[in-house]
Amino acid sequence: MEGSQSQSQSKGKLYIIGIGPGSVEQLTVKARDVIMTSDYIVGNGTYLDQMASLLDKQEIVRSAMGKEVDRSRKAVELAQDKVVSMISGGDANVYGMAGLVLEVAEHAGLDVEVEVLPGVTAITAAASVVGAPIVNDMCTVSLSDLLTPWEVIEKRLDAAASADFVMSLYNPKSRQRKSNFSKAIEIIRKYKEDSVPVALVKNALRDADQDYVVTTLGEVMDYNDWVDMSTTILITTNDSRIWDSPYGKRIITPRGYHRKYDY
Repeated sequence: MEGSQSQSQSKGKLYIIGIGPGSVEQLTVKARDVIMTSDYIVGNGTYLDQMASLLDKQEIVRSAMGKEVDRSRKAVELAQDKVVSMISGGDANVYGMAGLVLEVAEHAGLDVEVEVLPGVTAITAAASVVGAPIVNDMCTVSLSDLLTPWEVIEKRLDAAASADFVMSLYNPKSRQRKSNFSKAIEIIRKYKEDSVPVALVKNALRDADQDYVVTTLGEVMDYNDWVDMSTTILITTNDSRIWDSPYGKRIITPRGYHRKYDY
């Protein structure tokens, strides 16, 4: 009953849509349909450009990096009586726009129906490029200390590495943050062996821009200058291994079937 009452009070609706790696082909069918039928599309200019082929009759609200709060306020405001799609790279719940938009709506006390549509996020996109590196327990840690203090990030890195999780490092480097990646690797090497397979995947599933390296934890810093903000780092476990397949190097993190079955 509460959900029905909320819908009747507002004619509009706000979708928060994860657009995945950035190509229309990687969208879910529902995300594609909602984008094409929305009254307004709100987003960062880069993500709007990636969805350009779906944008025709919709009104476009474009903003730059660093304007996330303003963008969220505008989306919530428009959704009072219009169907609005806020687009977010990857998945909106993985370092994306879902949390901020809901916070803005909550703090404003506005009655807006919100639906979050999932997208392919960097950890799964990168994993698909190099085989099966994240099949067992995994975690993601962003190395950006813009919104999270570095002391907190260090604690999370230490805890995840000590438990031998597969670790995906997001936002490893930027022009202002050049040392966080090397500091993270130093922490992780306290717990994981140098032979642990590591994948560095740049622009995962972005057609011609995609590139990747399969290496080990002991040698990953050889590629320090190659790593940037578009690179997702997959650091696997002490049980993981590299398979030199006929089609290139692949990483396998065992799920545990070998302990129970013969194959």
